[in-house]
Amino acid sequence: MGTELTFTRFEEACAAYPDNTAIVFLGDKFTYRELKDKVDRFATSLAGLEIKKGDRLIVYLSNSVQLIIAFLAAQKIGAVVVLVSPIYTSHELEYMIADSGAKTLICHDTNFGYVQEILPKTGLKNVIVTNLLDLVSWPKRAIATLLDKAPRGKVQRSPRIHTFRSLLKGDPSPPSVEIDPIKDLSYILYTGGTTGFPKGVPGNHWGHTSYVNDITDVVFKDHLLHGRDTYIAINPLFHIMALGLFLAVGLNVGNTTVLMPVPQVDAILVAIQRYGVRWMLGVPALYRMILENDRQDTYDLSTLRYCYCGGDVLPREVLLRWKERVGAPIYQVYGSTEAGHVTYSRPEAGEPPPMSIGEPLPSRRTIIVDPDTLQQTPKGEVGELLVTSENAIKQYLNKPEETARSFVALNGVIYYRTRDYVREGDDGQIYYVERSADILKHKGYRVSASEVEAVLQDHPVVVGACVIGVPDPKVGERVKAIVVLKDDAKGVGAAELINFCRGRLAPYKVPSYIEFRDMLPKSKVGKLLRREIRDEEYRRLDKETPAGSG
Repeated sequence: MGTELTFTRFEEACAAYPDNTAIVFLGDKFTYRELKDKVDRFATSLAGLEIKKGDRLIVYLSNSVQLIIAFLAAQKIGAVVVLVSPIYTSHELEYMIADSGAKTLICHDTNFGYVQEILPKTGLKNVIVTNLLDLVSWPKRAIATLLDKAPRGKVQRSPRIHTFRSLLKGDPSPPSVEIDPIKDLSYILYTGGTTGFPKGVPGNHWGHTSYVNDITDVVFKDHLLHGRDTYIAINPLFHIMALGLFLAVGLNVGNTTVLMPVPQVDAILVAIQRYGVRWMLGVPALYRMILENDRQDTYDLSTLRYCYCGGDVLPREVLLRWKERVGAPIYQVYGSTEAGHVTYSRPEAGEPPPMSIGEPLPSRRTIIVDPDTLQQTPKGEVGELLVTSENAIKQYLNKPEETARSFVALNGVIYYRTRDYVREGDDGQIYYVERSADILKHKGYRVSASEVEAVLQDHPVVVGACVIGVPDPKVGERVKAIVVLKDDAKGVGAAELINFCRGRLAPYKVPSYIEFRDMLPKSKVGKLLRREIRDEEYRRLDKETPAGSG
């Protein structure tokens, strides 16, 4: 277990359940036989574009059948998939193309404009463009066009611009490529950096399949009905949490996944009722949105049995309301881009205790240490969570300083420092206490305070910035920036700085509030005391500072 390639179990599922529905997308059904045929044809076409083993392929797509096809086809020919959010701006995209060394990019026609803007400044040789509705039935496309429900972007044609649909006409016999599950990369994902630049996190096939197989074969062994279950994929698949669970309970075991292009609550509720969904994953904000929907009482959600939550702390009141409404608890999953999935609530243990994030997966080893001394803390005491797994990659792409800051060797073993503070309970479960002040959580997204600060400080009149999270029960935290301007700055207000950020950051990273000050608190060595400002904000809101802070 854990040594397979990323696409191995998918192909086994295709052989075992060829006529099962693999994906339901906008009401259209794709069987495992149909999906495998498309994956194989696309893989052949990618190879025809001279994309070889180890080449980087940026997938700049929202949840769609095209994303799944591109991901699996690239894996099959040994290419490295660089999954990026489709809402990233050209500023972020240009950096990631250069940092990853990607020569090929797949995008929607609606975000092609960002690609076109930077195309002359990158080393991209191929751009593959698709419309969200490209693979749905023609009557649906026609009706959507007639009702103006099919957003389309303008695409400028050139020899290096290809359509996704044309590449599905390739031969269904892609070249055979020998891939080493430990030595060869499967993907690169980007996460916030402490120096202001996103960090590329490379993952090999072993690192990915090890936790996916843990979920399928250990955590859900007695609960998952292979070939007979239904999962709804709501969270974006460019996130490690959503991608891993989609493979573990859906695509790798012959089950049906209802794939949602956007998290629209009524559409989610309709899908759960129509397809008898038993499994789902969400962030706290999604569960709250469903519970607060005016029409949620009119839908039958009785088939839901295994509802998992990750990305942020789940408020107790949301958990209680969900159990009352659905009749099933919300279980927990915890992980990170660097470490993959780390802990899971075990369904057989019943409803998770408050603040529990479950037990570590077999392929992950966790320890809790004093963040200053890195000495292991006594059981029950709060400390920083460190994670390791045997053969996974333990470094960032092109960032030795960031690697040294986030990965540490203890007794000959390299651990990833999560910057999250936890304690171990007597029951063997890990209990979450708080996160580092450097990381914010907005709607389940991890936002690096330093990245937002770096963008603000690029503005010509900003001399200093500090970014913190303001607690908000609906979204977790809202992004707030405290800014110091040059003495001679005139006429620059919050609106201008927010617009400046919008042109350089994905929407979820843009500050909701900006406050101006004359100075920011610094340590004796000049380090920004972000925690001091965050604690001040808590006091201002008449909230207690979370346990373990300071």
